[in-house]
Amino acid sequence: MKNLYKLSIATLAAWMLLVSVSFADAAPGDEIVTLGEDLSPQQRESLLNEMNVDEDDVLIVTVTNEEEHEYLGDYISAAVIGSNALSSSKITILEEGRGIDVETNKITWVSEGMYANALITAGVKDADIYVTAPFEVSGTGALTGLIKAYEASTDEVIPEEQKQVANEELVKTAELGEEYGVEQATELMARIKEAISEENVETEEDLRSLIQRVANELGMTLTDEELNGLVSLFERMKNLNIDWDQVQNQISHIRDNIGDFLNSEEGQGLIQSILDFFNSLIDSLRGWFSSSN
Repeated sequence: MKNLYKLSIATLAAWMLLVSVSFADAAPGDEIVTLGEDLSPQQRESLLNEMNVDEDDVLIVTVTNEEEHEYLGDYISAAVIGSNALSSSKITILEEGRGIDVETNKITWVSEGMYANALITAGVKDADIYVTAPFEVSGTGALTGLIKAYEASTDEVIPEEQKQVANEELVKTAELGEEYGVEQATELMARIKEAISEENVETEEDLRSLIQRVANELGMTLTDEELNGLVSLFERMKNLNIDWDQVQNQISHIRDNIGDFLNSEEGQGLIQSILDFFNSLIDSLRGWFSSSN
């Protein structure tokens, strides 16, 4: 993999220790925080402040680097995974039907859409998610912790194979993102899931044709290796007990959330700042050409 940081990204959660709190009663607004085991005291305090949580008021799950190796070892080399658990996250349970909304900070390789897509595959729904780290990291290891934190907060058990497939999806999407762009790779995964939920996909050849068609629609020319990898991934995914109607519903909410951001004051401000930058650049170029004539 190109440019993949060899920093450890904490898997972000462990199986819950025995506690007196019952998570079966999780309600909208409930929060759970995951912290990497290898954070320094100063880094831990800084991240808690960044997430605007009081250590005494929320459940905190400390996670280890071993868990990251357990879930990512089949998809990324041990050298890339590293030996420190650093990444952290906060999950806030939302009302039913709200979908998944992801925000990241200091995560350089995995996009918000990639997290959302993979979390949907794992069965996570209706949650506000924030992923962060003490300094810039690739972010590949955060998914497993997010899934387990969701399990802890809702008392739902997600099958291990479903977690593995979600982790593999995250890595494959990030790899495709390096070649075709993050938005294209993320949209490819989302559209394939939508097509599977809508169409009768019975054989491996049906699946291969579907993936190839969706890639062509997006203007992506997949290599044989990339296509074979996606066929293998979605064949495993298709054989899981996944509620595809729920998948499609959550994907539509991701797009709604993105649309809401773009239409918001913050989103419009970001768009305007980008436009202002390019207008300023064009004016500078015009001035440069005028002075050189």
